[in-house]
Parts: sequence; C-alpha cells; structure tokens
Amino acid sequence: MATTSTFHCSVITPEREVLSTDATSVVFPAHDGEVGILVDRAPLLFALGIGVMRVDGAEGSRRLFIDGGFAQMLANDLTILTGQALEPAEIKADRARSALAQAGELKITDDASFAARDKAIRRAQGQLKLIEQGG
Repeated sequence: MATTSTFHCSVITPEREVLSTDATSVVFPAHDGEVGILVDRAPLLFALGIGVMRVDGAEGSRRLFIDGGFAQMLANDLTILTGQALEPAEIKADRARSALAQAGELKITDDASFAARDKAIRRAQGQLKLIEQGG
C-alpha cells in the first residue's frame, strides 16, 4: 500500500475559502502557543489564536495572518475556520503600525478592556510580523 506524505489543508473565513492545498506541514497559532501538524496526525480540535500560519507543501511555503477561530484535523484533512485570513499582500504596513499605536493607547478600566487591548496589540503585531517575514 502506497503512503503519502501530504494532507489536505483548507482555510475558510465567513466570506471565502482562502486556501485549499496539499501540505507536508502546517504550523498555526493556537490559543496557548503554536501547533505543528504533519501527515497522519491523530484527530484534534484546537481554539486558534492570533498570528502567522505557515503552510509548507510541494509548491513551497505560504504564510497567512489568521485571527482566531478553530482548527480541526481529521483523517488527513486540516480545516481552519477563522474570522479573518490575510495574505501578506492584503496587509498595509502603515495601517498595521497605526493600529498598533492606537491599541497601545487604549485605556484599561477592567478585565474586558484589558483583553480587548491585548487582542488589538496581538492582531497588529501579527500583521507586522507577516509583512516582515515576506510572506
């Protein structure tokens, strides 16, 4: 029986399917760190974090900014459901820098405002990181 070294990876937002490809490995931000996926991975379900996702395959490496959601690996099929997935070309550096500055100025008055400020900072930093890495 022939074995394969790839699995299918899909990245889906409410608006569109951003990516559908065969991958040899995928690394994505989880809510509590990074998770790496290889072929024949046991089933899993993860809450996604905010940051850069890397997909490696026969066509090379591809990076996306993802903004929370869920990841499911089942039968060599990885599905990423996220509220936002951006290619490097879709991110404007000046807007990300401005968003980072604005996020840093947000006032913290309670736990909810602290969480909102932290999320805004991580979102802007993740976008800037993707741009710096060159996609």
